[in-house]
Amino acid sequence: MARLFGTDGVRGVANDELTPMLAMQLGQAGAYVLSKEKAHKPTIMVGCDTRISGDMLANALMAGACSVGANVVYVGVLPTPAIAFLTKKYRVDAGVVISASHNPVEFNGIKFFDGNGFKLPDALEDEIEALIQSGMKDIQFPTGPSVGKIKYRTDAREEYINHAVNSVAIDLRGMKIVVDTAEGASYYTSVEALKELGAEVVAIHNNPDGTNINANCGSTHMEELQARVVYEKAQIGLAFDGDADRLLAVDENGNTVDGDVIMAIIGNHMKSKGELKDNTIVATVMSNLGFFLMGNECGIHIEQTKVGDRYVLERMQEIGANLGGEQSGHIILLDENTTGDGLLSALHLLEVMVETGKSLSELAKVMTVLPQALVGAKVPNHKKESYMEYAEIAEAIEKVTEKFAGEGRVLIRPSGTEPLVRVMIEGKDQEMIEKEAKALAELIQNVML
Repeated sequence: MARLFGTDGVRGVANDELTPMLAMQLGQAGAYVLSKEKAHKPTIMVGCDTRISGDMLANALMAGACSVGANVVYVGVLPTPAIAFLTKKYRVDAGVVISASHNPVEFNGIKFFDGNGFKLPDALEDEIEALIQSGMKDIQFPTGPSVGKIKYRTDAREEYINHAVNSVAIDLRGMKIVVDTAEGASYYTSVEALKELGAEVVAIHNNPDGTNINANCGSTHMEELQARVVYEKAQIGLAFDGDADRLLAVDENGNTVDGDVIMAIIGNHMKSKGELKDNTIVATVMSNLGFFLMGNECGIHIEQTKVGDRYVLERMQEIGANLGGEQSGHIILLDENTTGDGLLSALHLLEVMVETGKSLSELAKVMTVLPQALVGAKVPNHKKESYMEYAEIAEAIEKVTEKFAGEGRVLIRPSGTEPLVRVMIEGKDQEMIEKEAKALAELIQNVML
């Protein structure tokens, strides 16, 4: 059986792979495992993004938590980083987010934070999974007054906004910003935070109806944002994903600025102020080769991890780093939050623009983005980890790797959140690497379907 937890919690098509029954079991097992050492009655905080299946799954999960004696604080629609922050601030035993991040509306997910606001290590996720598979063996289900209860809070989003604007207290008066909230969890928080700091905000895709999250908008579809920034003559465009734990940007000319470039800009500014711990940024193997060259040129050490912001975070904690993230826009500013935070990342990027007086296009010159092609091969979810077991695929990967040896690199990996095998090739010729990446992805898809 494939592992229930991926790199970012449990994901699947809501009401098919991720059923209310599974959500209830995750609520039971999660509440039990994350609070079993505590002598008091545990409390779990729960929030969700805007997708229509959120109510169904949140209520099932909360029922499960209550059934093992845990109390629940339900804070409604909030970004994932808000739940991480509030879990720690309110000193509850754990936090849960019902979200599938950048995925289409039919998907949903469940991810846990411990009492300190950190994503769970593999060992704790395995313990939760084992408990579910055992049929909740040895759990005592309380009755009477020992059953848990749910408290509903509507003020939590203001607490998160206050935290963000107090963490990066910049004056944005005179700055015009286009914000694409992906019809997702930041439809209110990101817009209000920027307005509080004085910016003129043009908000797009901020009218979620439960079915339009990430639909041709947000950080996965930036074409409209690019055009709107140019049309509005704005200084910058900000693109969030469905749960707002990632940020991508658009400069004043309509060019995209990815997570690598954002980290390079923020990291160099922190270094200049003596705020970048050990002059180190933690990134994944998927970061652009140009990012590592930037590190060499600017005296910044780039520590590499496998893909997944949780692994970035673990390494940051191990070595004491305070900045890390992914090309996809998950950026962790550990001095201020315990997970990727799109709003904080945006405010720090704006802070560099304000303090240096430079445009985003000028700041982005800190690194040269080398040609890179990334193509996803759609494969059955339960097969995606075993792509190298197919001789035809293994031989094709070996040939492509040999072809680019010395002047590029090839990286193949299963997605942690989607039924995909991702093919990434870097090289000198954009047309050639795109052609090779598409051909290899098609082969993987055809062989494994």
